[in-house]
Amino acid sequence: MCGICGVLGGSRKAVEAMSDALAHRGPDADGIWSSDEVVLGHRRLAIIDTSRGSDQPFINEQEDLIIVFNGEIYNYQELRAQLSNHHFRTRSDTEVLLAAYQEWGAAMLDRLNGMFAFAIWNSREQELFIARDRLGIKPLYYSSGDDHFVFASEIRSILASGLVGRNLDHDALVDHLRYQSVQAPNTLVRDVKMLMPGNYMVINDGHIVEKTWWQMNDPSTISVRSGIDLKEQIRELFMKSVERRMIADVPYGAFLSGGIDSSLVVAAMSEVSDLPVKTFNVSFNESEFSEAKFARTISEKFATDHTEVLLKPKDMLDLLPDALGAMDHPSGDGPNTYVVSKATREAGVTMALSGLGGDELFAGYDIFKRTLELESKKWIPSFPKILRRLGAKALLGYKRSMSSLKIGELIKQDAFHLEDTYPISRLTFMDHELVALLTRSKLPPDRVRAMVIEQLGPETSGAFLPLLSKVSIAEMSSYMQNTLLRDTDQMSMAHALEVRVPFLDHELVSFMLQVSDKDKFPNTPKRLLVESMDGLLPKEIWERPKMGFTLPWADWMLNDLRSFCQEHMHALADRAMFDRNEVRSYWQRFLQKDPIMPWSRIWHLVVLEHWLQAHSIKE
Repeated sequence: MCGICGVLGGSRKAVEAMSDALAHRGPDADGIWSSDEVVLGHRRLAIIDTSRGSDQPFINEQEDLIIVFNGEIYNYQELRAQLSNHHFRTRSDTEVLLAAYQEWGAAMLDRLNGMFAFAIWNSREQELFIARDRLGIKPLYYSSGDDHFVFASEIRSILASGLVGRNLDHDALVDHLRYQSVQAPNTLVRDVKMLMPGNYMVINDGHIVEKTWWQMNDPSTISVRSGIDLKEQIRELFMKSVERRMIADVPYGAFLSGGIDSSLVVAAMSEVSDLPVKTFNVSFNESEFSEAKFARTISEKFATDHTEVLLKPKDMLDLLPDALGAMDHPSGDGPNTYVVSKATREAGVTMALSGLGGDELFAGYDIFKRTLELESKKWIPSFPKILRRLGAKALLGYKRSMSSLKIGELIKQDAFHLEDTYPISRLTFMDHELVALLTRSKLPPDRVRAMVIEQLGPETSGAFLPLLSKVSIAEMSSYMQNTLLRDTDQMSMAHALEVRVPFLDHELVSFMLQVSDKDKFPNTPKRLLVESMDGLLPKEIWERPKMGFTLPWADWMLNDLRSFCQEHMHALADRAMFDRNEVRSYWQRFLQKDPIMPWSRIWHLVVLEHWLQAHSIKE
C-alpha cells in the first residue's frame, strides 16, 4: 500500500509537492523519477519484499518501462511462474506487475487478483498507462489540462501540484448532499476526476482514451458449478480469498467488531494461520454503542491476540481534529475508521483484514429485505398521485421520523422499479429539501438513479441478474465504492496501515451475483454466509440484531462538540450557495431534537464546511 503521483507536462517541483502531500501513505521510502516528458512520484509502505530493491518508481531491465504502484497483487507468485522468460531482481509484486504489462499489455489486467491503482510510463511509445482495480478498492484521481495531465492517490496531492484550481463543482455538491458522497468519476473539485473502477486510461501525445476492462454487471467469468453444493463453493472461495490476503512480510491482524463479517474473517484467518491472529476492537462505556462483548466471544473461541481499545468521549474529541484533517474528501463516517486504524497501527501491525463488503454481497442491509417486499406492492403507484401525496403527508404528520419521510417519498414515485426505489434508501436530503437549502433554482439529475439504469436497466446484461444481486451491484457501485472504501483508504492510510477486504475478491463477488434470491435470502440476512462457513460462529453472533460501528455523536454534538458544530453550521449558512435561514433552522431543529433532523444530517453539513475551509475550496 502506497501513495502514487505524477505529471505529464509538468515539473519535478510540482511532483515533489504532490509527493509531500502523500507522505503519510508511505513512511518507508520515497522516490521521484523524471524525464523531459513525465515526472513520477511514490511514497512506499512496504508490505511484500521490504528490501530497498523494491522501492519505487521501479524500472525494468530494459529501462523503457517505469511504474508507480499502490496496492497488492495477491496472485503475483502464480503470475511470476507464468513469466519464466523474465529475469526477476526482487521478490516483489511490483516487479511482477511490470513484467506482466511488458508481456501482455493491457490484457494483463484480466489476470490480476488484487487491489490496485498504478501508472506505467512507456518511454519507447511515449505513453502513460493508468489503471484501477475491478471494485475500486484503491483510489486514483486525475486532472487533465491543455498542457498537462496530473494523477495521484489523493485529491490533496493533485491540488498540491499547483496545476489545478481549487474550485467547487456545484453539481457534485448536490450529489454529495443527497448521498453523503460524490459518485465517481466526479469529485467536489471541479477539475478533478476519479478513474472508474475496472477502467484503464492511455495518454499519448495529448490524446486520452479510457476503456472499461471489467464490469460488475457481467459476472459470467465465475460460474456456479453444477453438482457441487452451493455452500461448499462459497466456503471454498471465501477461504481462498482470506488465505491470499494473508501474504505479507510484515505483522498483520484484523478488525474485529463482533459482527458476522469481521468474525468470519477472523475465523478463516485462524484456520489458515499457525500463530494467534491479532485482533482489534474499539469499545465504549455506553453499552448501546459497544459490541465489545461479542468481539471477546470470537477472540476467546479462536484464541486471538486481542486488543480492546476503550474509547471515552474525551479521547474521541481529542482525536477529532486529526481525523477531520485526514479527510481527503468529506465523510460523516470517516472518524470511525480513523480510530480503529490508529489503535491497530500503534500495536505494531502494518496490515489488517476487514469484513467490509459482507453486507453488500450477502444481503445484510435492510434495503435487501425491503426490495423483496416492494415486489409485492407494485400496485401502489396505480393509485392517483394526489392520493399518494396526501398519504405521504399524513404519514409524516402521524410520525415524524426519517423513516416516514423516506416512505413518503417512496409512495409518491410513479413506479416501483429499482431505479425508483433504491436511491431513496440512501438519500440524506430529499430534493425538495435541497431546493430550500440551496440558492440554486434547479438541481442536476440524480447520479445514483442514473447509475442503476446504466448498469441494471432493461438494455444491460445486468437486467437478467437476480433482484437481490441487482441491489448488491447498486450498493457496491454507490455507497460502498464512494463512501465505505474511500473512508477506509483515507483513514487507514492516515496511519500508514494497509487494509485488505476478503469479501471483495472479484471471484467471490462474481460468483455471489449469480446466486438466486431464494438461496441468498432464505429467511434471515446473511444466513447463507453463516451456514456456508459450517458452524464456525456461535449462535449469539449471528442471531443478535445488527448494530454497526457507530459513535455516540448525538450526545457529543449536544454537549462537548456543540460550539464546534454551531460555528461550522453558521459558517456554512454564510456561504452564497446556501440559504442562510434554512441552514440555521436546521441547527435549531437539531438542538430541539426534531426527529427528522438527526445528528447524522447535521454532522454531514459540519464536516462539509470543515473540508471546504481546510482545502480553501472556492465557490
